[in-house]
Amino acid sequence: MASNPPGFYQQLQALSLPAQQAFMAALCERLLPNYMLYEQTTGHGDSHTLRTVLSLVWERLNVPNASIDFARQAEKLATCEPPEEDDSFGARRALDTVMSISALLDTLQGESPEAVLDVSRTSRAGVRAFIELTEGEEDAQALALIIRDHPLMADENDFQDAVLEAVKEPLDKAALKEIRQLGRNGGISNLGLTLDETAE
Repeated sequence: MASNPPGFYQQLQALSLPAQQAFMAALCERLLPNYMLYEQTTGHGDSHTLRTVLSLVWERLNVPNASIDFARQAEKLATCEPPEEDDSFGARRALDTVMSISALLDTLQGESPEAVLDVSRTSRAGVRAFIELTEGEEDAQALALIIRDHPLMADENDFQDAVLEAVKEPLDKAALKEIRQLGRNGGISNLGLTLDETAE
């Protein structure tokens, strides 16, 4: 894949746990519009709970000794998954969002060394799936080239690179605020979607 050397994942794993958590939280912020669009179009889901859980994660990052019951939050999160029988593209991306926030919560409750890689890969895989869906290219080699050179994939790689660089800095309140803003990405998801398009 473009500009995604193995060194990227090694750098992710080398980060301190709070830096990994800030990285994951930023990626989760950027996945949220996909979930909200799914909720808006199907009536399934609870983006309010997802947003609340994410806000608690940022609070813990800002105040490391904040007393937050993340096991309880994980239970709430589990109820936000799309219905199992819904195998639509939107449901799968909504599930990506829930699973990514869930992986982030795992790191707040104990050992979960792979979580940061899982969230990074999940976000990229969603972009790849979206390009496959929209390009309609049958030939695997041609599709691989399209994905590699696609503006959305370039944007995804650039975004993850930017977040990685940001979380390497000392994570004071100002830095965390900037990382959260970076994650929110002006309300545009990793698939280039925004709620505003469907709200008209």
